[in-house]
Amino acid sequence: MTAYVRPASLAEAARARADHPDWMVLCGGTDLMVDAPHKPAPAGIIDLWACPGLRGIVRDADSVRIAAATPWLDVIDSDDVARHLPILRAAAREIGALQIQARGTIGGNVVTSSPVGDSLPVLLALDARLELTSVYGTRVVAYHDFMTGYRTTVLAADELVAAVVIPIPAPGTRLAWRKVGTRRAQSISKVMAAAAIHVAGGRIAWARFGLGAVADRPIRARAAEQAAAGRAPDATTARAVADALAAEIRPIDDVRSTATYRLEVAQNVLMRFVINAGATA
Repeated sequence: MTAYVRPASLAEAARARADHPDWMVLCGGTDLMVDAPHKPAPAGIIDLWACPGLRGIVRDADSVRIAAATPWLDVIDSDDVARHLPILRAAAREIGALQIQARGTIGGNVVTSSPVGDSLPVLLALDARLELTSVYGTRVVAYHDFMTGYRTTVLAADELVAAVVIPIPAPGTRLAWRKVGTRRAQSISKVMAAAAIHVAGGRIAWARFGLGAVADRPIRARAAEQAAAGRAPDATTARAVADALAAEIRPIDDVRSTATYRLEVAQNVLMRFVINAGATA
């Protein structure tokens, strides 16, 4: 019989993780349950779904902290997210149906680290940080350093993701998000893109572009970001961004789409982001 524990606090959860690093960590379970019929039963389960200290959204002067076991419906309903992080709310609304949004969590999306995780390009564009907790304390890791490959991360065997902390974008920052799939709802993405573009004095001071479904993990398009920096948010800059992206990424061919299609769509979406940033500046 599989062992089971439901910690009553974050400290208890960290202790359970330290004592049983081989056990399955269950949060919302929306990804784990899909794979369950195809894998051996785990030695044990650490259930974090209702763990105090792992749910809730708190805003301070310069950031929004979302505890890891917070379900997507809470993200969608949050006034702080709607006001300061609208692209995260937009992405959350595209995650499955209402049942998935009610059960799936931001921490689960982060730890699963799927190349097509809907929220992950947004976290890259917003320069999110992760609080990783163990019995030894908490360390903070930039989200763009968290992923190391296909569904692999720097999370240690005795650590849990406790929260996602997202800086509130400064005035003048244009935010955008787009998901491209085979249909409007409940589709696995062919391409996802998110952007934070800071415009000052009629020029792009800096840009962050997060992309999904174009590599083995969600990625920052850093060459494209560099191509945008210091230039006017116009069609010429948009073309330079698209050209830089073509030299930077190598999308795959698979059952959902072709590499050629993914590249062209990603280029077009980033070009639109740049031009729209100029229109709203």
